[in-house]
Amino acid sequence: MPNQLSETPDRLADQESTQSATGTEKKSVFIKTYGCQMNVYDSDRMADVLAPAGYAETLDPATADLVILNTCHIREKAAEKVYSELGRLRALKEERERHGGSMTIGVAGCVAQAEGEEMVRRAPIVDLVVGPQSYHRLPDLLKRTGNGSRGIVETDFPVEDKFDALPALDKKKTIARGRTAFLTVQEGCDKFCAFCVVPYTRGAEFSRPVANVIQEAKDLVAGGVREITLLGQNVNAYHGEGSGGKDWSLGRLIYALAEIDGIDRLRYTTSHPRDMDDELIRAHREVDVLMPYLHLPVQSGSNNILTAMNRQHDAASYLRLIERIREARPDIALSSDFIVGFPGETDQDFEDTLSLVGEVGYAQAYSFKYSPRPGTPAAGETVQVEEAVKAERLARLQDKLNIDQAAFNKSCEGRTMSVLLDRRGKKDGQLVGRSPYLQSVHVDAPDAAFGHFAEVTIDKGFANSLSATLISTHRDQGANQT
Repeated sequence: MPNQLSETPDRLADQESTQSATGTEKKSVFIKTYGCQMNVYDSDRMADVLAPAGYAETLDPATADLVILNTCHIREKAAEKVYSELGRLRALKEERERHGGSMTIGVAGCVAQAEGEEMVRRAPIVDLVVGPQSYHRLPDLLKRTGNGSRGIVETDFPVEDKFDALPALDKKKTIARGRTAFLTVQEGCDKFCAFCVVPYTRGAEFSRPVANVIQEAKDLVAGGVREITLLGQNVNAYHGEGSGGKDWSLGRLIYALAEIDGIDRLRYTTSHPRDMDDELIRAHREVDVLMPYLHLPVQSGSNNILTAMNRQHDAASYLRLIERIREARPDIALSSDFIVGFPGETDQDFEDTLSLVGEVGYAQAYSFKYSPRPGTPAAGETVQVEEAVKAERLARLQDKLNIDQAAFNKSCEGRTMSVLLDRRGKKDGQLVGRSPYLQSVHVDAPDAAFGHFAEVTIDKGFANSLSATLISTHRDQGANQT
């Protein structure tokens, strides 16, 4: 997911008043979100945590009393991008101070977790560094900065459950955030893939109790949400405590969520092939509101590279798993992640990846050149692939993936689909939504259709989106229609 701002004008609190309902002096916070969907969820929850402390969201960092960069460490040069942004914020902070004001700058997320004290040393303007397991403590940490403390670093993995400390969802803010929502159900990872920093920045696998997830889902529905995406670094490893103290699988959780009146669509991401169990596969066949789309990263089609990556599966077992999933849901759209140029990757290893791609036929996929992450096992490998070779392999892989994606989009022409119109298009009179297969669908529709489900006929499949003609709209869907 590209870098994005988590805030939109519709969800900003009214800032005309300088006092909150509790009498707390109103201040403003600007949150910039980098990276994955879990960071988007975390940014929303940071805003929820800060609201009782008097902070209302703003779109303008120049006027903000508090600026938070919620960072991601997955992509190459992630830390350097943060430091570059901090350089721009330094000018804003100094300008505020010249006019007698102040600005508190915080860095949160995975780069904060990885850098810790180094971030304060390299960027002295940073007042606060908070890891992804500690943002629920922001109000207390900000009190310390208000008392003169600077360079506070909070990157421990607290024993207490972060989610228990978060406030209940505010219905008005949920309504402002729209019809779709992310819901984090699992964090951390115990897989320790050789290229990945997640076990070091997010910690060990943790699953939220079933009751907490169900309640948050109901709160989202009460606020008008109709499509929920369940999130986790390794979401299908979910093992939250359910009734009777027994752990529930993700499949069982999905069956329960599907019973909540008002949830018309469910999705989940990101999954690991090792944790795709029978109950979850069966849910794809039996649960109507579970969308026919699955992001299931394989990373490579070479058994040699999969072993070096510590993926704990091979290409053949992955392909057998895909076959089982398609038997359960024949129309399912599949997505994946690929890394090319992993240390030691040979020409034959890369050809094995192209072969797997050809066999699966992905509706979409994400592919990247390998880049070392400090502290991960692969970063210390001496046999690194030359950058020119990585670039050539990535271009070949992306050409194949793009052809397959365009073919899948083309195959949708003439079909009738249900689309949740939750965005406004660039053209007047145009609304945009997601198909059951997560494609962007552009349709000419009256503004009254915004935020509702629409039946559309797909007219044209493009490389990255679909165009459609509106048939009808309806407030709530109730079941998947493809």
